[in-house]
Amino acid sequence: MFRKDILVAAAAALLFFPLFPAQRAGRVDFWWGMSAAVAAAAALSFAADRAYLKVLAGDWRSARWKKVFFGAVTAAALYLIFIGFAQLSGIVFPSAPADIERVYAFKARVSPVRVGLLILLLIGPGEEVTWRGFLQRHWEERWGFPAGWLLAAALYTAVHLGSGNMMLVLAAAAAGLFWGYLYHRFRSVLLNAVSHTLWDLVIFLVLPVA
Repeated sequence: MFRKDILVAAAAALLFFPLFPAQRAGRVDFWWGMSAAVAAAAALSFAADRAYLKVLAGDWRSARWKKVFFGAVTAAALYLIFIGFAQLSGIVFPSAPADIERVYAFKARVSPVRVGLLILLLIGPGEEVTWRGFLQRHWEERWGFPAGWLLAAALYTAVHLGSGNMMLVLAAAAAGLFWGYLYHRFRSVLLNAVSHTLWDLVIFLVLPVA
């Protein structure tokens, strides 16, 4: 019998990977599709680990505002890293500016209010619930660090391969390693969710890197 974490990982891959080809083909609204995939993956995570809600409740009760503050600080740090990354990539990879422009095309002709609300209420927190809080936690318990951290980051990167966008894949790898290490260090989905959500909001809506 498969372990539940492997089943959740396989389901997450099947939910996320097709989003990008479907979006390119005009068959799905990316933001609604992403939101549905995130919600389904998070629901599967809770179903697979009945104690997970208690883990999150304990995280919420413990040093809440320190985690919120540090989540904001790490979001700012990651944003600055990506500013440098975008500048360097433009020199190293001739296709980088076009790839970055394609990423921002995801929000073309879409209400920024809808994008912002979906990121704030579902996408940012929900991704951390699944990728770090469930998968990485279970894989570090099984295989330790750094194996569990690297495996979770590798899967998070792999589901972006369907985009066919080198810059998006590299960005997912960098962000996955960053948030994965953050989770390993502090074991807080709340901290990670604040970091991920604020970073998404800034990079997509407030201060795009390109």
